Amino acid sequence: MTGTDDAVVDDDALYVLTAILLTPAQFPSVLGDDYPAACAALGLEPYAEGYGLVLGQDSDGARWTVVVDDVSLVAVAIASWDCGMEYDLSPDDASVVCALPGWPLAVAVAAPGVPAPHDPEPEPEADGEGPAPLTPPDTDVWGPAQRRLGADAIASQWAAWREQMDEATDSAPESGTAAAGDDAEATGEDAVAADGAAAPGTDATGPAPEDAPQSPPSGPHPGIRRALAEARGYLDDPPPPGRIRSSFAPGDARMIRADGPGWSMVARTDDIAFLLLDEVPGEILPVRRGPELPGLLTALDAIAVRPL
Repeated sequence: MTGTDDAVVDDDALYVLTAILLTPAQFPSVLGDDYPAACAALGLEPYAEGYGLVLGQDSDGARWTVVVDDVSLVAVAIASWDCGMEYDLSPDDASVVCALPGWPLAVAVAAPGVPAPHDPEPEPEADGEGPAPLTPPDTDVWGPAQRRLGADAIASQWAAWREQMDEATDSAPESGTAAAGDDAEATGEDAVAADGAAAPGTDATGPAPEDAPQSPPSGPHPGIRRALAEARGYLDDPPPPGRIRSSFAPGDARMIRADGPGWSMVARTDDIAFLLLDEVPGEILPVRRGPELPGLLTALDAIAVRPL
């Protein structure tokens, strides 16, 4: 393997463009709700140590995802790139588990000196039985992959989304829904405990937070209660690894990412939560703090997997 600065084209080279971790605590959410599901999407065994996914092009320009078991090497490379440092990611051939055609995520850059990125031609000896090329999700439709990507985007830009929700709530007209204490007592669900309002018209897959459309709040969506009930169920029946993940947040807080059938949650343990549902395309539904949400988030954090 080689970095993208190499000017010499090597027929056996992979020109590395980026890399991703595939571990119980960090994996591309686009692949599944949890770590075993993400591994299954790539035909991999869900080993506890995890994998590194190296995305690049061969000398013909074809897209390849190379799976390696040297997780530490890939983690160091990602950390270096995030700090703006150069790092030549060249895993040893002995660490390569397999090479899969295509990329699971969109990559905005391309290797210099080779043809434009494209899917590799099928191997003749495969006789049509080889794996189909990996492809990024279609952002023009809404489904589980887009829902999970939307939750990831909120987690990475929490402050911007949080500020937008506050501004939308302050400018929204009264909706006539139940008051916080009344609704919490009636339902036992924090999703409708604050004011019964749904999301202020924000779009999880559309423009940046400051440009997102806004609309008056409406009544709580029934999917909110269902999602929170399933999240609480994880406390009694722990889900597969990676279904609940906890990561750093400012102060003493933690960022919680949880997924379930048809829903994704992103929350901070010292703040509110946001839910995205398959049945409500593109909408972000806030779960306001009340008597139950803080305890739920703390409990989820206690059973979540964390990056090492």
